Amino acid sequence: MTNTSAFDAPLTIAPDAVLILIDVQQGFEEEEYWGPRDNPEAEQRIGELLAAWQRTDRPVVVVQHQSASGPLVPGTPGYELKPVVAGADADLRITKTVNSAFYGTPDLHEWLQQRGTTQLVTVGIMTNVCNETTARMGGNLGYDVVFPIDAMHTFAMAGPDGELIPAEQLAKGTGAVLHSMRFAKVVDTAAVLKAV
Repeated sequence: MTNTSAFDAPLTIAPDAVLILIDVQQGFEEEEYWGPRDNPEAEQRIGELLAAWQRTDRPVVVVQHQSASGPLVPGTPGYELKPVVAGADADLRITKTVNSAFYGTPDLHEWLQQRGTTQLVTVGIMTNVCNETTARMGGNLGYDVVFPIDAMHTFAMAGPDGELIPAEQLAKGTGAVLHSMRFAKVVDTAAVLKAV
C-alpha cells in the first residue's frame, strides 16, 4: 500500500508527473457494441489536462489497446485515437493487448524508472477496466497515482447474475476502492489543474 501520509497531504503535481492517456480511441464511440456510457464530458476533461501538460512541458504517454476482434482492431478506424488526443506530442507511445498499461510495449515501468518518475496521472477509457488496472498496478509498484475520475468514462456491464449495472455505479465503485484502499488519489480535473 502507498504511504498514508501522501494521501492526507494536499494534492501537488510534480514538475515531471506523467499524464497517461489510456485507450482514448474511436472504437469506444460504438455504443451498440459497448452499451450506455457515463460522463459525457470525459473527453473535454481529458483535453483540458492534456493542454495543461503540454503548456507546462510535462511528459505525456499515449496508450492504445489492440484487439483481435471488435472495435479496437489495428488498421481499422476504431483503433485510431479520438480527436482530443490525436495530436498529442507524446513522449512515449505504448500498445497493449491486456488491461494494464504496465503490460504493453514498450515497457512503461522501465521507462518511468529510467526517468526517475514517481507520480502518474491516469485518464482515459474505461474507468473500471484499463484505468483502474493501471492505477492499481502503479500503486503496487510504489508510484503516487492521481486518478481524476471525471476525465474518464465507462459503460454499463452485466454482473454474474445477469443484472445490468449502470456505468455511473461502476465508476463510483472504482473510485471508492482506489481511494479507500490507497491505490490512488481519486480527485477531479479541477483539482489537478489547480495544482499544475
